[in-house]
Amino acid sequence: MLDVAVIEEPAAAAASLDPMRARLLAALAEPASAAMLAARLGMPRQKVNYHVKELERHGLVVLAEERRKGNVTERVYRATAASYVISPVALAAVSPDPARSPDQLSARWLLALGARMVQEVGTLLTGAARARQRVASFGIDARVRFASAADRAAFADELSRAVTDLVGRYHDESAPQGREHRLIVGLHQIPTTPAPADQPPAQEN
Repeated sequence: MLDVAVIEEPAAAAASLDPMRARLLAALAEPASAAMLAARLGMPRQKVNYHVKELERHGLVVLAEERRKGNVTERVYRATAASYVISPVALAAVSPDPARSPDQLSARWLLALGARMVQEVGTLLTGAARARQRVASFGIDARVRFASAADRAAFADELSRAVTDLVGRYHDESAPQGREHRLIVGLHQIPTTPAPADQPPAQEN
């Protein structure tokens, strides 16, 4: 089972978003038959079997094993991954385009960059899975607490200059065997628990 699988097909995305099928998908992190799921979730076996078959049809669950019980064969299924991400490819006609309005200070542009990253890395993972290969990748995750908006702006400026310098030093347009990579550095406030309705939001420094 994969840690994360990327859903690119619109029909598969729709299947995963159906509340009942999403519930069954989560339950199938542990292999189970339709009868086992029905008993565990308190649902009719025929309904469970129908929805599991639909999840299998879209490649979200697979047959793990078949068990013979007398004259009956019990089919045991499992989810293909522990968690799923829906790629913007599934909504190709309305997926965000970072090139449409690039603005380093725009949260929506940052979201568009993230969506593009999900799309591109998802495509790489799908191709690598078919070829039974790994995707070469690298990520940094850090938390920064700024004392003021001025500090945040200074940090963004210094980070921008540092990245520009690194890209300038290592980018080689003429390398015959070179492979293009995309670098994204994102900085955003970590969401907190929403304040009560009668409490005003915190003011930005």
